[in-house]
Formats: sequence, structure tokens, C-alpha cells
Amino acid sequence: MFTGLIQSIGTIKKNNFGVVVDGCRPFSPLKLGDSISVDGVCLTVSELMNDSFTANISEETLKRTNLAEKAQKNGYVNLEPALRLSDRLGGHIVSGHIDGLGKVVSIENLKNSWNLRVSWDDLNFCRYMCDKASISLNGISLTIAEIYANGCEFSVAVIPHTWSNTCLKFLKIGENVNLEVDLMAKYAEKLLKLNNNESISKQNPLISSQWLSEQGWN
Repeated sequence: MFTGLIQSIGTIKKNNFGVVVDGCRPFSPLKLGDSISVDGVCLTVSELMNDSFTANISEETLKRTNLAEKAQKNGYVNLEPALRLSDRLGGHIVSGHIDGLGKVVSIENLKNSWNLRVSWDDLNFCRYMCDKASISLNGISLTIAEIYANGCEFSVAVIPHTWSNTCLKFLKIGENVNLEVDLMAKYAEKLLKLNNNESISKQNPLISSQWLSEQGWN
């Protein structure tokens, strides 16, 4: 688990076994098997090299994230080590399991912040968007400022500290970003579905020989 509070900016590049991520000095030392959020993707340290580490990436991760694209050009990535139980939860609970990609629609430099507007590639996740909810964008814990088109597009307000200390400052319009919706929203949806199914089954029990016997029929 992570908090979405970035601790350093690194770079990512391909190698024969996966990727090499550089830029971990601010939270070194690392150990083999450690979990690191790389642009919001939870990767496992498989080899250590000074302030760099090697990680393997599955086909599923390559399909759902922008890491393959960034690794091709030694791109910048946001880095955060895994949350300790004694740490403060300054952002929100981020699992490091990306739901899907978004695309940068616009970047507006305002007087006190930057307004970043993003659209979902997979519209199945639009239903989790609501004003002032949390979202992880390239591993950064951000608050949704406004939603559009029933959540298929949304904007976030980025303060100068976050802009300067993360890879957001390198974003371009049309670029892909990794998105993870708030876990609480998905859990709430699952529980509501379970409750609805249970109430339906209680109102309309399946008629079977066992049910008839339980109701006193022989």
C-alpha cells in the first residue's frame, strides 16, 4: 500500500528482464522484494544497483499502464516506497494496482495552481468519479475538482509544491497517465450489490426439495 505522496522523481528504461528504475536515493536503502510505486504501479525490487533497481513487469501491467511507453524513451516517473504501519497517511490509500489509462485533455496554469483535465480511456470507470473524491494519477494522490460527461472526464487542481516535485511538470496534452480510483468506491459498490442480491434471494427463495423440506413439506 502507498499514500500517493511522491518522494522522488526517477527515470525508467527497458532491459532484458523488465525495467530499470533510477532515482531512489531519497528513500534508500532498498532491499530485494521491496515494493515501490513507479508512476502509481506497484513494482517489486528484483535486483539492486546503487540507487537503481530492476523489476519485472507482467503483460497485464504493460497493457493497463504507461510504463512500456515511458521505458522506451527513458521517461520520468514518480517514485514512492511502500507505506509503513507507523507512517502518516497524508494522501489516501493507494494500492498500486492501476485501473486504466487516462489522457491529458488540457493543462491550465492559473494564478495559484494548475488545472489538469483528464479523460478515461475505459468508460467503465466513469461511475467512480465524483466531486472532491480522491484519485491516484501517475501515483499522486489528488482530489477531483470537477467532473464532466458523467465522470468520463474530470479535472484536478494541482498546487505549486505538487507540480514542482512530481512528474506532472513534464506532462503534455494528449499524454497517457495511469489512473487508480479510490478503493473505497469499489468496495462500497461491491457491498451494495451483495446486499441487493441477498435481499432478492430472501424475498424469492429458490424452490428446491431442501427448501420444501425446511418449510415443513414432506
